[in-house]
Amino acid sequence: MFVSFSHARRSAVPPPIAVVSVLVLALSAAMFAQSSPGPQPVPLPPPIPAPLDTPYPGTIAITVNATDVDRRIVTIHEAVPVKPGKLILLYPEWFPGAHSPSGAIVQLAGLVVTANGKRIPWVRDRVSIRAFHIDVPQGTTSLDVDYQYLTPIKPQSGRFSSKMADLSWFNYVLYPAGHFSRQIHYAPSLRIPEAWKFATALEVKSQEGNLIHFKDTTLNTLVDSPVYVGINFKRVDLSSGPDNPVYLDVFADEPAQLEITSEQLQYHQNLVKEVQRLFHSKHYDHYDFLLSLSDAFSSVGIEHHQSSENSMRSNAFTDWIAGVGSRDLLPHECVHSWNGKFRRPADLWTPNFNVPMQNDLLWVYEGLTTYYGDVLAARSGLHTPEQARDLIAMTAANFEVSPGRNWRSLADTTNQPIIGRYSPQDWPSWQRSVDYYPESMLIWLDADTKIRELSGDKKSLDDFAQLFFGMDNGSYITKTYSYDDLVSALNTVQPFDWNTFFQTRVYGVSPQVPEDGITRGGYRIVFNDDVPDWVKHNDSRGAGFSRSLGFGINEEGNVDQVIWDSPAFKSGITPGMHLEAVNDQKYSATGLREAIVAAEKNNIPVKLLFKRGDAYITVSLDYHNGLRMAHLQRVDSVPDRLDAILAPSK
Repeated sequence: MFVSFSHARRSAVPPPIAVVSVLVLALSAAMFAQSSPGPQPVPLPPPIPAPLDTPYPGTIAITVNATDVDRRIVTIHEAVPVKPGKLILLYPEWFPGAHSPSGAIVQLAGLVVTANGKRIPWVRDRVSIRAFHIDVPQGTTSLDVDYQYLTPIKPQSGRFSSKMADLSWFNYVLYPAGHFSRQIHYAPSLRIPEAWKFATALEVKSQEGNLIHFKDTTLNTLVDSPVYVGINFKRVDLSSGPDNPVYLDVFADEPAQLEITSEQLQYHQNLVKEVQRLFHSKHYDHYDFLLSLSDAFSSVGIEHHQSSENSMRSNAFTDWIAGVGSRDLLPHECVHSWNGKFRRPADLWTPNFNVPMQNDLLWVYEGLTTYYGDVLAARSGLHTPEQARDLIAMTAANFEVSPGRNWRSLADTTNQPIIGRYSPQDWPSWQRSVDYYPESMLIWLDADTKIRELSGDKKSLDDFAQLFFGMDNGSYITKTYSYDDLVSALNTVQPFDWNTFFQTRVYGVSPQVPEDGITRGGYRIVFNDDVPDWVKHNDSRGAGFSRSLGFGINEEGNVDQVIWDSPAFKSGITPGMHLEAVNDQKYSATGLREAIVAAEKNNIPVKLLFKRGDAYITVSLDYHNGLRMAHLQRVDSVPDRLDAILAPSK
């Protein structure tokens, strides 16, 4: 048809009537197709009612049964006071401390609602999948709500073993929509396995054998108060005085792992004193470090207002040197009682657990806490001064070989928990992950030394910490803050252009690693082949060669990361490859270190044999610059501010 039409135009001869008719019909159909409406969106269901600061009538009784140890099945019953009409029950979505929508609705099962012995249907919201709609019949004053939480069985996924469990109310509650969490009251009870012990910040009302009844509390406090339970338990008193009761509640796989030396005990007691000297206030009745020592648990470090969830390897006390890299965990989570719980960024405070959080100030919430976690670990003796300096040097040096800062700002990494905190990243040095933790530590060191320099070493970041976080001693009511509040408080302590300071370091894209705090602190980074003993001691857990060859090896011998644009990257090494041999000898971390050191002198490439799937791949890395282990070296011409920061307070 189109050929005929084209030919007719060229020849200027009128086309046959039939051809014209077909053409008109075709054009009409095309015009009709263009003018007829396409698919239209189906209207979304009505939004879940926004929470209001009004009381929910009555107290919800919740009973959690955690005795099914072998199958890791937690059974929950709620008695919910109601009135006839529409009711929406919510399963929590946004977990405080995770900064992400991580509520594991996939683990909830067996939901059955009854009233007066009759089953009442529920309907899941098609958009807000954690919302359950219920029509409460006339004459109904209470609903019985029964369901299970199916705790992940794999150790790397769950925190429930045959000897202990970390029980989080966040995973177990269903709560009514339309109210602030502080306006919903609960009467919680917990049944634990026979002969098991428990620890929590919640106050006990009564106990009947293995059934514990806790005092009534609000939903926000309940969710903020996990319970640790287990067979092997020891409670250690760390209190600095009768006005500051603090306890270390330790649960272990074996009784022998609970043993703490007098020296280790002193370090932890020092920690409590150092925290008190830093903030000059407290916001808890008693504070509990809930600590699991287990190789069958997934790792955890979660802050709460009056307690913290912490996990370490089973040998944390019995093999003290092995835990150097994680010794800042308890200080970090404890600092959160002030920074994150008592004081919180305004956009991270939400009225209930299904309102989205905004993470812009995580570089303060987590970054400043990371800084003080490291500082307090050193001040208390949990880290030696040399270990503390090496850890700072390693952090800075790792960023020197991580080029992701060339395209992504530190501020943007605060979105990472929402983007996919637990999603695997094959190229983290380029993609950037939760850098607002370690890089912000360097920025706050920069701020601390700047205050000291400008004030003639008469003031420090500690003055800011006391001013900003040390207010309202004894209050449990969260006080929110903004970026402007932060800048204003810093200017009160030491006038300076703090806005530009943070805008360039946090919100701008900059290839420059923030190392001014190190140099202003009286040190410089140096690289050599000296491997700290605690690093070598942990070779069985994996070894890092990121600053030399450009990759890391995990405890299974697999490449767990490759530094972008490093020698390993350029040679085609990728994450997931298994390192079989080094210079024709079976791989060991010690052997690879020796090969790298030898290559400094003989100019012979380091030969590596990898396995990828069923294929064996030989790679020769023409690298001759040594291990490049990062350390700090004293610069005598600059005041020794860093050691003053790390020294015990007076």
